[in-house]
Amino acid sequence: MFRKIGIFFAVFAVGLCLDDKAGDIQGARLLVSKQILNKYLVQGKDIEVRYAIHNIGKAPAVNVQLTDVGFNSEAFEIVGGHLSTKFARIPPESNFTHVVVVRPNRFGFFNFTSSQISYKLSDAPDAKTQVSYSSEPGEGGIVAFRDFDKKFSAHYWDWLAFAVMTLPSLAIPVMLWYNSKSAYEKLNKPSKKH
Repeated sequence: MFRKIGIFFAVFAVGLCLDDKAGDIQGARLLVSKQILNKYLVQGKDIEVRYAIHNIGKAPAVNVQLTDVGFNSEAFEIVGGHLSTKFARIPPESNFTHVVVVRPNRFGFFNFTSSQISYKLSDAPDAKTQVSYSSEPGEGGIVAFRDFDKKFSAHYWDWLAFAVMTLPSLAIPVMLWYNSKSAYEKLNKPSKKH
């Protein structure tokens, strides 16, 4: 009985190894991730979006086109970079990075969707075109600038107002002490008579 189970597992393992060899990637295969790099998403402040493209295949990816339609012009202003870009080729076992800087015009929750990438699987003229999608960062809350400023600003005006309000409670006692000190020093001063 144990012998039959051992033979079954041996055949199963050989089958997995053969299947793994048959599944080797012959053409280009791109893995794309989309990341929001900012810790805080604030209305009117720049948001950096990084696209990392990794070719894990054995052939170069040709005519690579990255397109992101997730940032509409009503809600976001493009500050730097392009939402649609092309790479002539990405060599095998290498990576490319593309960064876009956008500025949100409104606050609230926003769904950051995946971007689309299309590429040819190899240099061959009859190579088929592959279309895939990047990872999806998900939903993020864009905070109103006023709320962000209340929480994270240096509060210079608040500290100045605090100093102005506490100045009388500190200055009046010092002034009274100095006046009385001066009066007693005048009394204790020996007068010189010649």
